[in-house]
Amino acid sequence: MRVAVAGVEKSVTSDFDVDVTTGVVTFVPGHVPPAGAAVTAGYLFDVPVRFDTDTLEIDLAAFEAGEIPKIPLIELLD
Repeated sequence: MRVAVAGVEKSVTSDFDVDVTTGVVTFVPGHVPPAGAAVTAGYLFDVPVRFDTDTLEIDLAAFEAGEIPKIPLIELLD
């Protein structure tokens, strides 16, 4: 998790804490942003998926290089 205030990145635990189960960010006393300051955040999370097809289309047009133009995935829901 990354958090910035007015474009300046802050440090987890010294500037803010995050509850990883809820995603709630709480700034620690003395590090609360001033009113009107832009607060932005970036997240990394995992989503369980499976392949949508049994085959993948691979383009091997170049020597020792290839590309997979699309990999169809489906999200696994509980």
